[in-house]
Amino acid sequence: MTEKSTYNILFVCTGNTCRSPMAEGIAKKIAEEYSANHISISSAGTSALNGMPATDYAVEAAKHWDIDISNHRSTPLSKKLIQNSDLILTMAPEHIQSIFNMDKTALTKSFMFKGFPQPYNSFQERVEDPIGGTLEQYNQTFLELDEVLRTVFPQIVELSQIND
Repeated sequence: MTEKSTYNILFVCTGNTCRSPMAEGIAKKIAEEYSANHISISSAGTSALNGMPATDYAVEAAKHWDIDISNHRSTPLSKKLIQNSDLILTMAPEHIQSIFNMDKTALTKSFMFKGFPQPYNSFQERVEDPIGGTLEQYNQTFLELDEVLRTVFPQIVELSQIND
């Protein structure tokens, strides 16, 4: 881990303007609910431009559930981000591939979002990208992310304490 007291989680999607910023916002809210102050949460994109805002619909979908991602700015995925992360959750198989291409040692800490905590395999379900879709599609993606995170967060907290 990068710091003894901090457990770093990284969410990865393509442009870092829809799925991963929503997942980051949800995870921060859940971490707060758990009083898990030792968990640091961020996101990045495999094809992200630096500094792009979350899409209007991503901001609106999150806002509906009292999560503010309006200040989010996209971050390109880098080897340094990968190395500084203790847990990496990706939205699709191509994101896992990008991580492995940058850092082969990240295999043990990288998971498909909907497959966690099972090791990656090509049959795991992806989180569909709502980019260009309707607000309803963004809401569906938000609810999907929220449901999965609320289900696995106790395991993430446990993992963060094991690695402390």
